Amino acid sequence: MTGGKLSMVVAPPVIAAVAARAAAGTPGVARLEPGVRGLLAVLTRAGRQRWTDADPAPTEGVRVRVTGAGLIVHVDIAVRSNGPAAEVGRAVQEHVAREVDEHTGQPVDAVCVHILDIEPEL
Repeated sequence: MTGGKLSMVVAPPVIAAVAARAAAGTPGVARLEPGVRGLLAVLTRAGRQRWTDADPAPTEGVRVRVTGAGLIVHVDIAVRSNGPAAEVGRAVQEHVAREVDEHTGQPVDAVCVHILDIEPEL
């Protein structure tokens, strides 16, 4: 290139997939919780897969909003009962923010973690 500026845009579904993988991989997280909005997204995703033969990465339980300051990522999770839920939530915030920034180059303004369930140990 001849000195022009290069701009890259990462779509919110890609960011959500990175955030979902990071959240699910955080110690203490039992699973992502899709909630009602997520269940609708699952149905939409299934229809899109049938229509286009595409297999997009799972994003259930994660919503991304793009703002002027950066990204706001909402993550709905269930945690394991073997540790303090607040510590798991904090770890999810840090892990999601770091992974999204590292893998997409997009600054994360906030990660809002919603703990919807505590999974009992069997």
